Amino acid sequence: MIVELGHFALILAFAVAIIQSVVPLWGAYSRDGRMMALAGPTAVLQFGLIAVAFAALTNAFVTSDFSLLLVVSNSHTAKPMLYKVAGVWGNHEGSLLLWVLALSLFGACAAVFGGNLPASLRARVIAVQGMIGVAFLAFMLFTSNPFLRLAAPPMNGQDLNPLLQDPGLAFHPPFLYLGYVGLSMSFSFAVAALMEGKVDAAWARWVRPWSLAAWIFLTIGITLGSWWAYYELGWGGFWFWDPVENASFMPWLLAAALLHSAIVVEKRESLKAWTVLLAILAFGFSLIGTFIVRSGVITSVHSFANDPERGVFILMILAVFIGGALMLFAARASVLEAKGIFSMVSRESALVANNLLLAVAAFVVFIGTIWPLVAELIWGRSLSVGAPFFDAAFTPFMVLLAIILPIGAMMPWKRAEIGRTLRQLRGALALALAAVLLGYAVQSGKSALGPIGLGLGVWVVSGALSDLWARMGKGTIPTRFARFSRLPRADWGKVTAHSGMGITVFAVAAMTAWATEDIRVVKIGESFALGAYNITLVKVSDVAGPNYTSTMAEMRVVRDGVDVVTLYPEKRFYPVAAMPTTEASIDYGIWRDLYLVIGDAQADGGYAVRSYIKPFANWLWGGAMIMALGGLLSLTDRRFRIAAGARRSVPAPQPAE
Repeated sequence: MIVELGHFALILAFAVAIIQSVVPLWGAYSRDGRMMALAGPTAVLQFGLIAVAFAALTNAFVTSDFSLLLVVSNSHTAKPMLYKVAGVWGNHEGSLLLWVLALSLFGACAAVFGGNLPASLRARVIAVQGMIGVAFLAFMLFTSNPFLRLAAPPMNGQDLNPLLQDPGLAFHPPFLYLGYVGLSMSFSFAVAALMEGKVDAAWARWVRPWSLAAWIFLTIGITLGSWWAYYELGWGGFWFWDPVENASFMPWLLAAALLHSAIVVEKRESLKAWTVLLAILAFGFSLIGTFIVRSGVITSVHSFANDPERGVFILMILAVFIGGALMLFAARASVLEAKGIFSMVSRESALVANNLLLAVAAFVVFIGTIWPLVAELIWGRSLSVGAPFFDAAFTPFMVLLAIILPIGAMMPWKRAEIGRTLRQLRGALALALAAVLLGYAVQSGKSALGPIGLGLGVWVVSGALSDLWARMGKGTIPTRFARFSRLPRADWGKVTAHSGMGITVFAVAAMTAWATEDIRVVKIGESFALGAYNITLVKVSDVAGPNYTSTMAEMRVVRDGVDVVTLYPEKRFYPVAAMPTTEASIDYGIWRDLYLVIGDAQADGGYAVRSYIKPFANWLWGGAMIMALGGLLSLTDRRFRIAAGARRSVPAPQPAE
């Protein structure tokens, strides 16, 4: 009964989404206030109905209702409760339901918190959200129904993919989807503004919080996914340039560009066309990511479906929304004329350079991701584009971005003097050069990547702190710190996010350049050296888990005769799925991670062992989370919360005496 209720709620949500997408839009066109007022209630109702459907599906997984095909395919009674719940979105149909739940949530938030928007713009934004909802609800109901029943339910299920049975993967998709779908709000604002024929500073102030929220969620989701790949897959890396990883990274880059370009629209009434185009493209790349994951064009542990018909449906959605938006963009080009002017040396110019670097970097990732598919379709050749291409083609843009970031952040608007800005940054520049020299001094026989990454990281962080110091102005120390405490949260957020980026740049370079790796066969009782450590394989035991069996090694780590830690890497086997997984054992530290992996038993009685020392690994995840924290601090700024509705009221004229 609960399953049928969920299915019925989903059908009702589809009908409500049609009303939401048509009636308010017609009301905005005809200036009918009653029809426009219907936008809010329908958006909230749609969210409520989809939430009921999601709760019904979650209940089916929690109670192991094997009359439901989706539960049979992705659950098992022996599975821990966390992974029963995660199984709801650990598949194509359930993850699509989570997608539309997030979509309807953003639409409901626009209805609840958008009271300060002009009525016609609010109606159009919510109507465009409703159109996207109609498309994806139709996709789900007609091709990917999560509520299909079985005539003869089995006694047990087939279990969830063992690689997905992990806390990191339990929380990674919800954050990622909130980021993906959050960009639909930027898209809706862009399309609504084009319909209105008005893109101005107020519009930029309205669109920025939604874009920032999506960027924050994407940052957290990508970080969780990278961390999961690091500790779960047993290869010791943090980014494989997998097509599905790239599918989330491209919208993140474009969302970052959108955030910065919207600032120029808000402050200077410039870059209007570019900002609207970025809002369209950012969501477009989110849809491309959805296509990659669900069409079967690539094979990945991250992919959910391999049905080409579903891929065609998504391509149709992509063509209708992005193609239609671009046509509208071309038709309304006249309303996007820039008003503000600025010199070649100014903060606006620096933000333009920022945008170009981020956009071109996203395009490079897109080309590398899609090229194997293009080569196979056109020339019938199987090609593989891997890390060497991406590292060589992508890295230079990020290096340039890191170099200009502190300079651009401290330049004044409209017109600047580069010499004056550099004088304010001379302390940061000295620290960065000292860091490069220190890096060269302490390393021996390694590449320049480590010292350069260290220098860039110090440059970005110290540049952000220099910006903060400059904002405190001149005067006595108490006076400066009084100004310091009164700085807007958006300024704090900018400094925090830029510092997080600097930390991340350094950590990526350090992990890449300074890691130590060892692969060998080790017998029980044997020891081997790894850097300054001595590692002994003490024993190997068979262990039974809740829904798996495990070959667990006990490995003692010693440094200078002193025990450091005992680690327990595993090789698990899930009998229901008939699939093995590798469980690395990691000694996390501030300065390094000690990373051990046990492999298969060898013919001579030993075991394959992979071991790594990963310097500054936790700085990578920490830096990314600091970036997200910076975005969150900015989002709590009062100017974001009230958006552009907080115009200063004009005093009413007083009667003459």
